Amino acid sequence: MACSGQTPRIKLIMTDIDNTIMPAGEHQVSARTVAAFHAALDAGIVIGPASGRGRVQVAPFFRGDEACFATAVATNGLEVYCQGEKIGEYRLPVAYLEQTLEVVRSIPGAGLLWFDGTQPYLVAGDRDVLEGIVPAYARACIATDELPAEPILKANAFIDGDAAATEAFVARLNAEVDGLDFDIPMLGYANIMPAGRNKGSAIRTLCDHMGIGLDEVAVFGDAGNDLTMFKVAGHPVAVANATPEAAAAARWHIGACKDDAVAEAIEALAAGEWPFTA
Repeated sequence: MACSGQTPRIKLIMTDIDNTIMPAGEHQVSARTVAAFHAALDAGIVIGPASGRGRVQVAPFFRGDEACFATAVATNGLEVYCQGEKIGEYRLPVAYLEQTLEVVRSIPGAGLLWFDGTQPYLVAGDRDVLEGIVPAYARACIATDELPAEPILKANAFIDGDAAATEAFVARLNAEVDGLDFDIPMLGYANIMPAGRNKGSAIRTLCDHMGIGLDEVAVFGDAGNDLTMFKVAGHPVAVANATPEAAAAARWHIGACKDDAVAEAIEALAAGEWPFTA
């Protein structure tokens, strides 16, 4: 469907992965989503994922189709790629992770893991707690007593608790750890970024590189770590299963992840139609 008046021109589409284009429990996006990405690319629209996951973790989700993630905001904004070119990389200083570990160890039920590529290392916390949050990481992680020797791209904190406990945990980390920011991608889990780096800053980096305006960007998401890109993009879109906070921050609202609502919207944009009304 088209809106009244002039249809906005979208030149960049970025979408969260988990619970936005890939339902919980699935390990790949749908074939329709991959086809929709290609339709956008064929229409001259730059498109890619904007995820808390590292870029090395993304390929299997898109069935190995590299065109779908040649442009990517990965590791919650710490890795930025545009059409296959790396245009930004921001690593976590070990000294700041040491501060994080000290705080985490003082909180019952909390934990910390860091990544070397796709390999997670559990440096604090209970594997069984992690199993209830991100089972794949719990199964794959190697227990260690040490943080990495050099700055790294990806680390996460977690806690055994409900939404209120998760929010309190992240608030404490943000208050007590210098040089890092923490946000919530899912219940019991926290992303860790250098201060000022996030999905929103990565969207700005992409726009500057492409020479386009923020009003020419549509972003799709469902959770707390999408809020920074919702704030900067001209057209932030929440799926129906989004958290209340993400839904309230979005300009537009569509159907649920499980119904391929994002793919449907991308198909319309690729066809020159406007799929958003509310």
